[in-house]
Amino acid sequence: MGFSAYLRLMRAGYVLAREGALSMISTQGLPPALAPLRAGLWLGRLIERPAVRRTGHVERLNKALNLLGPTYVKFGQTLATRPDVVGIDIATDLAGLQDRMDPFDAALVPAILLAALGEKAGELTELSAPIAAASIAQVHRARLVPAQGLPRTVAVKILRPGVQARFMADIESFYAAARFADRFLASTKRLRPVEVVETLDRSARLELDLRLEAAAISEMAENIKDDTGFVIPSVSWDQVAQNVLTTSWVEGIPIRNHDALDAAGVDRRLLAANLLQSFLRHAIRDGFFHADMHPGNLFADPANGDIIAVDFGIMGRINRRERRFLADILYGFITRNYRLVAQRHFDIGYVPKDQSVDDFALAIRSIGEPLHGRTASDISMARVLGQLFAITDLFAMQTRPELVLLQKSMVLVEGVARALDPDLDIWTVAEPVVGDWLRKEAGPMGQIESLGEHFKVIAEAAGRVPVILAQAELALADYHKAKSRHHDPLMRWSLLGLTGIAGVTLLAVLWRVLILTT
Repeated sequence: MGFSAYLRLMRAGYVLAREGALSMISTQGLPPALAPLRAGLWLGRLIERPAVRRTGHVERLNKALNLLGPTYVKFGQTLATRPDVVGIDIATDLAGLQDRMDPFDAALVPAILLAALGEKAGELTELSAPIAAASIAQVHRARLVPAQGLPRTVAVKILRPGVQARFMADIESFYAAARFADRFLASTKRLRPVEVVETLDRSARLELDLRLEAAAISEMAENIKDDTGFVIPSVSWDQVAQNVLTTSWVEGIPIRNHDALDAAGVDRRLLAANLLQSFLRHAIRDGFFHADMHPGNLFADPANGDIIAVDFGIMGRINRRERRFLADILYGFITRNYRLVAQRHFDIGYVPKDQSVDDFALAIRSIGEPLHGRTASDISMARVLGQLFAITDLFAMQTRPELVLLQKSMVLVEGVARALDPDLDIWTVAEPVVGDWLRKEAGPMGQIESLGEHFKVIAEAAGRVPVILAQAELALADYHKAKSRHHDPLMRWSLLGLTGIAGVTLLAVLWRVLILTT
């Protein structure tokens, strides 16, 4: 970790202080161990520009983080998904960050395309000026004229030149700050600063390879091929590289433009219900969902009211066990079965066994009951999340990283749907998707799929047994050789150990089969 990392941190601190971003951090209630932080915040406020005090927190953050560059914008957006770390109020402010930057020089684009795509770059013609520019990439409209096939209009997404090198330099300074806090500020350990930086590191590295975004579009297209009401662009694979992504051009009304939707005769109530149900269908049925469904990435087709989604750089994935957990939790809230909600938290191991299921169910009831019979306009998801995190702390429930992105995405989708239809009844809209999936899971096909997954685990475990037995045979041969020379008790115990491992593995497989067939 070079000294330059700390210099970059010092510059970042100066910019944040100068632009007034430090004012969003309250010093009230800070423990004595964080007294240096209180002093640092006080000093930082001294160099704050007076003009920024007339703006809100989000505006200050936007200005400061965009001045610092793409990595800091992504860092702020990542923290918005971690209310368990930064607190619900700061996470709410961070969720308002807008990832918009000036485009890079359009004169560089032809050379970038040629280097990335080779001769296939020549098939992209009539390249427009940038129509959207963010911290990592910008988008152009173009005409694709393939050697075979019909010409068509496409969207070309291009990474900013030098963004990877900039990211690597910035992330080094983030790790330096996180490790410093982890080592010297004991009170920050529970916030897991290194883990927060690792989350940013992973997500940004994925976004920096547009081939992975193309693959995400392809996977989602397979998942939704028989669905209606939700449309995504298609990929032109010949024009895809690590820093270039080409997809079909989509036309629609921005979902945030309510006046245009009304003028086109689009039913906003149906649009809101379709959006919420589509997201739940992707998450619960497929376990693979668009995790950045903010209004800028969503459009409506005025012809039929379909939702059109773009920008698949951030995707979420949950396994079958977590999908069943999510469905049971939602269905428990829908049917007001709070005991089911509580029990599922214990079954999956999210709440320690030494806690009371009944007490946890009572705490869940205190959240769920006020929600029923109310419209979306009466429900604050921020407040609900705040209550959930308070309960999490009360019952020593561990944060589940695999569900954090899902939680953030659900709040985002709920917010967009609420804006479209303030009278949306979330539970009534969610029931068909959640209920149908649970009924399918309980039916014969669901049981067969579940059994197939269990047998896959069994087969993998059984596949390790021959290897263990082969190692035991080798050990036996070595034992006999050693025994012919001298008595070796260590060799004997090693042989017994390997044989025992093989036996235990076989017993575990047989026990698993017995459980599944009874």
